[in-house]
Amino acid sequence: MVKVLTLLTIVAVTGCTAAGGSFCAIEHPIRPTEAEVTMLSDASVASILAHNEKGQTLCGWRP
Repeated sequence: MVKVLTLLTIVAVTGCTAAGGSFCAIEHPIRPTEAEVTMLSDASVASILAHNEKGQTLCGWRP
């Protein structure tokens, strides 16, 4: 849970690009475990979904 929330914070701060490269070069899909999913708030689920959809659009990520 903490890892997911930390990653969400990092994603929110970095935006599309960062000093280290483009979104596709520095990010990856967020795939929480079943145990993590049961503990996520609706807002966290929405953030993860938005992040993964952005990756699908920009980087060609597949589910």
